[in-house]
Amino acid sequence: CPSSVPPLPLPLSLSPPLSLKPLPLTGAHRFSAPNTTFNHLALAPGRGTLYVGAVNHLFQLSPELQLEAVAVTGPVADSPDCLPFRDPAECPQAQLTDNANQLLVVSSRAQELLACGQVRQGVCEKRHLGDVTKVLYQAEDPGDGQFVAANAPGVATVGLVVPLPGRDLLLVARGLAGKLSAGVPPLAVRQLAGPQPFSSEGLGRLVVGDFSDYNNSYVGAFADAHWAYFVFRRRGARAQAEYRSYVARVCLGDANLYSYVEVPLSCQDQGLVQAAFLAPGTLLGAFAAGARGAQTALCAFPLVELHRRMEQARRLCYTAGGRGPSGAEEATVEYGVTSRCVTLPPDSPESYPCGDEHTPSPIAGRQPLEARPVLRLGQPISAVAALQADGHTIAFLGDTQGQLHKVRPPLKGGGCAVYHSQQVGPPGSAISADLLVDSSGSHVYVLTAQQVRQPAPSSQTARAACRPRDPLCGWCVLQGRCTRKGQCTRAAQPNQWLWSYEEDSSCLHIQSLLPAHHPRQEQRQVTLSVPRLPTLAADEYFHCAFGDYDSLAHVEGPHVACVSPPQDQLPPNPPGTDHVTLALALMFEDVAVAATNFSFYDCSAVRALEAAAPCRACVGSLWRCHWCPQSSLCVYGEHCPEGEKTVYSAQEVREPAAHSRGCGTEPWEQSPPFLSAGSGYRRRPELGPCLTLPSALSSTRPCPSGSSQCPSTSHVARRSGWTMPALCMVSPGTARLLGCRGGVHGAGAASQCPACPSLVTLYDCAVGHPDCSHCQAANGSLGCVWCGAGQPACRYGPLCPPGAVQGLCPTPSIDAVSTPPLTGPPEGGLALTILGSNLGRAFDDVRDAVSVAGRPCSPDPSLYRTSARIVCVTSPAPNGTTGPVQVAIKSRRPGISSQHFTYQDPVLLSLSPRWGPQAGGTQLTIHGQHLQTGGNISAFVGGQPCRRAGAQAESLPAPAAPGEAVVLVVFGHARRTLPSSRFHYTANPQLVAAEPSVSFRGGGRLIRVRGTGLDVVCEGVGRVAVPGAPARMPGPGLPQCSTICAVNSSSLLLCRSPAVPDGARPQRVFFALDNVQVDFASASGGQGFLYQPNPRLAPLSREGPARPYRLKPGHVLDVEGEGLNLGISKEEVRVLIGDGECRVKTLTLTHLYCEPPPRAPQPANGSGALPQFVQMGNVRLALGHVQYEAEPTLAAFPVEAQVGLGMGAAALTAAVLLLTLMYRHKSKQALRDYQKVLVQLESLETGVGDQCRKEFTDLMTEMTDLSSDLEASGIPFLDYHTYAERAFFPGHGGCPLQPELERPGEEGRRATVRQGLTQLSNLLNSKLFLLTLIHTLEEQPGFSQRDRCHVASLLSLALHGKLEYLTDIMKTLLGDLAAHYVHKNPKLMLRRTETMVEKLLTNWLSICLHAFLRVRVAGEPLYMLLRAIQYQVDKGPVDAVTGKAKRTLNDSRLLREDVDFRPLTLMVLLGPGAGGAVGSSEVQRVPARVLDTDTITQVKEKVLDQVYKGTPFSQRPSVHALDLEWRSGLAGHLTLSDEDLTSVTHNHWKRLNTLQHYKVPDGATVGLIPQLHNGGTSPGHHLPMPEDGEEGGIRLWHLVKATEEPEEAKVRRNSLRERERARAKTIPEIYLTRLLSMKGTLQKFVDDAFQAILSVNRPVPIAVKYLFDFLDELAEKHGIEDPETLHIWKTNSLLLRFWVNTLKNPQLVFDVRVSDNVDAILAVIAQTFMDSCTISEHKVGRDSPVNKLLYAREIPRYKQMVEKYYADIRQSSAAGCQDMNSALAELSAVSSAGRQGSPLLSSPPTPAGQIISALEEDPVGQKMQLACRLQQVAALVENKVTDL
Repeated sequence: CPSSVPPLPLPLSLSPPLSLKPLPLTGAHRFSAPNTTFNHLALAPGRGTLYVGAVNHLFQLSPELQLEAVAVTGPVADSPDCLPFRDPAECPQAQLTDNANQLLVVSSRAQELLACGQVRQGVCEKRHLGDVTKVLYQAEDPGDGQFVAANAPGVATVGLVVPLPGRDLLLVARGLAGKLSAGVPPLAVRQLAGPQPFSSEGLGRLVVGDFSDYNNSYVGAFADAHWAYFVFRRRGARAQAEYRSYVARVCLGDANLYSYVEVPLSCQDQGLVQAAFLAPGTLLGAFAAGARGAQTALCAFPLVELHRRMEQARRLCYTAGGRGPSGAEEATVEYGVTSRCVTLPPDSPESYPCGDEHTPSPIAGRQPLEARPVLRLGQPISAVAALQADGHTIAFLGDTQGQLHKVRPPLKGGGCAVYHSQQVGPPGSAISADLLVDSSGSHVYVLTAQQVRQPAPSSQTARAACRPRDPLCGWCVLQGRCTRKGQCTRAAQPNQWLWSYEEDSSCLHIQSLLPAHHPRQEQRQVTLSVPRLPTLAADEYFHCAFGDYDSLAHVEGPHVACVSPPQDQLPPNPPGTDHVTLALALMFEDVAVAATNFSFYDCSAVRALEAAAPCRACVGSLWRCHWCPQSSLCVYGEHCPEGEKTVYSAQEVREPAAHSRGCGTEPWEQSPPFLSAGSGYRRRPELGPCLTLPSALSSTRPCPSGSSQCPSTSHVARRSGWTMPALCMVSPGTARLLGCRGGVHGAGAASQCPACPSLVTLYDCAVGHPDCSHCQAANGSLGCVWCGAGQPACRYGPLCPPGAVQGLCPTPSIDAVSTPPLTGPPEGGLALTILGSNLGRAFDDVRDAVSVAGRPCSPDPSLYRTSARIVCVTSPAPNGTTGPVQVAIKSRRPGISSQHFTYQDPVLLSLSPRWGPQAGGTQLTIHGQHLQTGGNISAFVGGQPCRRAGAQAESLPAPAAPGEAVVLVVFGHARRTLPSSRFHYTANPQLVAAEPSVSFRGGGRLIRVRGTGLDVVCEGVGRVAVPGAPARMPGPGLPQCSTICAVNSSSLLLCRSPAVPDGARPQRVFFALDNVQVDFASASGGQGFLYQPNPRLAPLSREGPARPYRLKPGHVLDVEGEGLNLGISKEEVRVLIGDGECRVKTLTLTHLYCEPPPRAPQPANGSGALPQFVQMGNVRLALGHVQYEAEPTLAAFPVEAQVGLGMGAAALTAAVLLLTLMYRHKSKQALRDYQKVLVQLESLETGVGDQCRKEFTDLMTEMTDLSSDLEASGIPFLDYHTYAERAFFPGHGGCPLQPELERPGEEGRRATVRQGLTQLSNLLNSKLFLLTLIHTLEEQPGFSQRDRCHVASLLSLALHGKLEYLTDIMKTLLGDLAAHYVHKNPKLMLRRTETMVEKLLTNWLSICLHAFLRVRVAGEPLYMLLRAIQYQVDKGPVDAVTGKAKRTLNDSRLLREDVDFRPLTLMVLLGPGAGGAVGSSEVQRVPARVLDTDTITQVKEKVLDQVYKGTPFSQRPSVHALDLEWRSGLAGHLTLSDEDLTSVTHNHWKRLNTLQHYKVPDGATVGLIPQLHNGGTSPGHHLPMPEDGEEGGIRLWHLVKATEEPEEAKVRRNSLRERERARAKTIPEIYLTRLLSMKGTLQKFVDDAFQAILSVNRPVPIAVKYLFDFLDELAEKHGIEDPETLHIWKTNSLLLRFWVNTLKNPQLVFDVRVSDNVDAILAVIAQTFMDSCTISEHKVGRDSPVNKLLYAREIPRYKQMVEKYYADIRQSSAAGCQDMNSALAELSAVSSAGRQGSPLLSSPPTPAGQIISALEEDPVGQKMQLACRLQQVAALVENKVTDL
């Protein structure tokens, strides 16, 4: 709650428009976009255009980083848990999501930019290279095969375009991201052309068995002329926790990834690879180094060695089973696939350089490729790039702090080194891995999250560039500049281009000159020696430049001869010098090849400069000058004039003794001791150093007597003022000294100083008087005046030239008004400080001279400073008055400030917070307008001043009881109050409880403080007063350690215990709630707060902290230590292993036990080891590193035992051990495969969850409408008569053996036949007769299974009225059947319907369970399931020719194409003349949902289903009896049909007409009218199948051509490689998600149906209980105790026999139409039900059919339902015979038709003779004369004469 006054009213937050202007940068280019994060950078080869992939944007830039185009890509409504959707209702959890660019690749051949974003599961799009705003392709409804990039921002995606003959392919690698990406392979080949770009259908994919075992993290993708490379990090092998670096290689032309090989990379035991780049011949990798990966090691891996290592791994896996010469495994097939290394012919690697479908893949080498670091850096590297320049590789490294490092190649005897580092990005902003160098190598483009930058090129124009700096550059000699070698035209010739790092690569220079200098009076030849001088062409030449004079050069080898300029071409000597020096340059054209200086001297000038000693000056000079003593000449020649002796120069090599003599000492050569030189003093060099006294120095001792000069003296600076005393000062002039008493001494007094020196005062008028006013205000006795001559200054009067003295000072100058802000209240009273110069000589000058904004301002005399400062108080003025500050002194022009002062009225608007405790201390914030008015602002609350600290204020304690207080703010003399917003003082907060009361000294433990009125506290602080501790909070008393508390509610305050230093003794622990201080003991009821010593932990590894602790999976970590639970509880302790947490189970004083994650978590840093830490509040203790161990393998056979055993025993033992290992490996592999299948299937089902929810919502809405319709119309059950016929005679629609009694001429036989049938009915009532009949018929070899079923069904019809009798017969036959199977295999009983009793059992269950089906308990769930399936199928396209649908559960019926379709709603006319329902009195419009891809017949079927949805199917009009008529307007009527003259025919293929073909719009009006002709069958119903569809050479097709898909499928099936991949990845097709989506949508209805069948919540049908009890009796009777056998009997008798048939054929129960697609889905559901009924374990594998995999997760749950169903029935009360007979009697009353028995003897032909013989042999049959009665029946029915 800062109590400050904001400078302006509360601002309105507005998002500024995106500014896309590049920022200018000297020597470089830069582009940035505010509030935009850049992700990727791509460069178009040849064009030079750059493309930036950013969050929500794509930018197109010129090579100079000028913006050319920008495309907006987000934000979009999306969720990582949803598949791409069109309707937002499909993904309820979708929200506006930023679209970060994950992949940006250029396809040069197609001139396309491929951009993949983060949203919509990482789908990609194509854009035009010339204009990124033009979208060339964007998937509207992408399938899961088009999910390319990772949908999480932290997961890298890399890729590259591979140009192949005729097409381009895209290689993409990505990590695992999100639950919907489990099916996306980490590496895939994707097509860029065709109907589905970016799809991997039919192309290679890196199949991974379990993503959790191989979570690849990719660093980069690269390609050369033949191979593609991928650098990444992953675990070393399955179930290993250690991460390693890898490089993978694939042939560029390998579209199936048969050639995939990978090997580990090792950079001398450094960390993991962080960045990589493929340079010519070398793979560069930056590896993390140091303790926490804060350093980097750069390693270079030669490609030759890399290919050799990969070819070795490939050869071993092809020809040696992956084993090396030593027998160790050196290569294997990785990623959990079933392929293994094999033993092929030795020439296989050469015969298949890129692999084939029969070669093993993917291959992983075990031996790492090792390299030594070529460079080490002290910071992490995030990007690597390289450039091949003149045979040398130059590397560019980008680090995480925004710096670009240029690395030169290794020199002889050394390594690589950073030769230049440059800050190219904002500090702390990492350089992206997309560090680009253009093809010419002249430009480097650097990408960070905020900008794209092109650093200044390496153009060194100075000759200093020849020094070893930039290895990209060299010195082009004849061009005279630093260039790339290709830019130097003659670089191929010797000595023309000098590279910085060549041996002896020094710049051309003039090694020597002959002569080195020359007299100006002579013109002669000068020879230059220039080593390594380049050779010129015949017509080219060098020339010498002596300054501006050019001379042609003559070259002989390294020697160059030039003629010096004549005397008249030389410039004169500078004043005071004896020579002139010119630049001598060896020139080629206008380029200086080499240069030096050359001097031309003048001996006569030497004498003139030293007149006092001319001889010595002449012969002692630097030049070859000689002295002629007689003529007093200094000459340059060899000799003086004839006859005159010569004094030779000291520079001569020889000095003739006979002709020379030294210079003598002449009287005139003595110089005086002092010489006047202006205002300074100059001493002779031979007499000692010069002595110059500045005005601010004084001498410390006088001159000694008897000397001709003052020696060097020390001086002391006195800066106390502008005057100073001095001793024995030298006066201007010659030979005069200023005496101690001010007297002037002549030359005679120069020999000694006065005996009694006195002090004199020196002053300088300029010191302390910077301007005119100061100068005129000085003491008048000094004689200082303001002198305007030259530079105006304050000078001593006599020193100012006449007429330059200025009596009137300049205009006052105002430099600044130093009272911010320059605003004040209208009431005035604000003190302003005016700083400047010439602001008056005295206060009287400015008394009335100051005005502010036109209003007088009263100066304060006590604060006035002469000429420099005025402090004045403003006068009142109207609000809004503004103007400058003016100072007008007397008659001078006023001085006006550049700053303006404004009068403004401050307004107080509101107060926050409006309440606080009575004790004060609440930080207040006052909101208002113009609150920064004046600099003297104070605030008061209730008359009490607020303590202000910057922008904050604290209320002081209230003097009275709690209540309101007025807030007052004073701006100078202005007072403002807040009458409407008063501050409320509330009662001080009370603390009643605080716990815990102990903590470690490290602090950080959460303390819960409870009390009342805590919500009024603005800031709560927990403090500890500790002597000697640093004071973290201001305030009196002891230094305090503190932490900020969080107010959770009015009764709860959460604080962390403050940390206290070790050894300190806490004096007081208290809570500061604003100004309220409460001791901890008071808050906790007397319990003081105790600090315990910090705990200590022992390292986990007993081998030392440097060695990792090896953790076995499933084990608990035991951490030992001291004082572990003294200051914390186990719930507050966190144990971290990497980025995973080890859950603490137990915490004692000396031990901590925690349960680690089951799998190795991700390491927290770049290293492979897992650091472990224990966090106890603020105390963080390291335990060392943890390494997860793989599953233990069997120990090797002991060596001692092998020695002890004989050779035979050893061989036997080895064989047994080998078999044991093989069995164990196979069993474990099978178990892992099974578990992996279930995990992957579960993950894939989760992936389509969102789509299922949407579909399920639509379906539930439809089913709700259907339920309301069913309330009115009811479920369309079949009548019992039809139900029985369909159940007894499936597939026939009625009794197939029903005789025709009314044949012509046989009317008279009706009575005879009826008589025979009646007698037969009486015979059937004989149990003996019926059993004999059945046994005899079944023993006949010609009595087929179909005949048995027909006869059993006829018996069921005949005995329908006597179900008790039929039940008795069935039980007897079942007993005989059980006795038969007990001796064979009892589990096979009732498995099939092979006997009459099994068919009788089926019919009996159909009769007994009919009533159970009719009630809502079972019938309604089955009917709702049927309608839900039909509704879902109709929502997607269905091919009318092949019968395949997009929405199905059956893999064989799945439409494997992406068909674009659009739902339409047609308005169907019903009523008179509209083909509507009969009896309609008026025309009605009924909406009907269809698809625009539906054929006309499909439209009619859907319309009929929706118009007659409450009508049984048998009562609806036939679809072939009606035509569909499209009506538009009053007269527009068009009859639509599947085939007509408008049908499209192409290449003998005719496409069926659809609504899309007719262009029927949404909302169109149609009508169903009776067909006027039936000339042929409608093509929509019984369409010819593809193999039968040729009619005159024309074949029909609808959505897909029937021959295309099977051929593709055949190709895939014939591919051994594809079969291997299918087994490896479990999910064989990318379209499986459609099946899962359909399954998830229907799941609720399937569960309801199964629950209705298997539930015992409602009374179980008595027939089921009766049957199961009977089966239990049979098992007990025959001594069968195996529960599995009994389970199989019950399953075969009820669930599989009745319910599976009902599930597969709902038309047996309901009067509905079941289409082929619905039937196929029901078959999958029925199969699932069958699998759920089996007691054996349901195993699935990679070879399992897709339909089996769909419900693999639910089947175990269904199995439990079946077992519970059987157990509940067994425990229920027994069904007695009386109850069962009563129920059967009720069922017998149901009318049954057709109980005729004649078919038993007429058709099929019955063996009457065998039946009669069997009856005659039975004694009971003889007594009952059953044989004779049967003969009579046969005679009556067949009109035969009998013996009776």
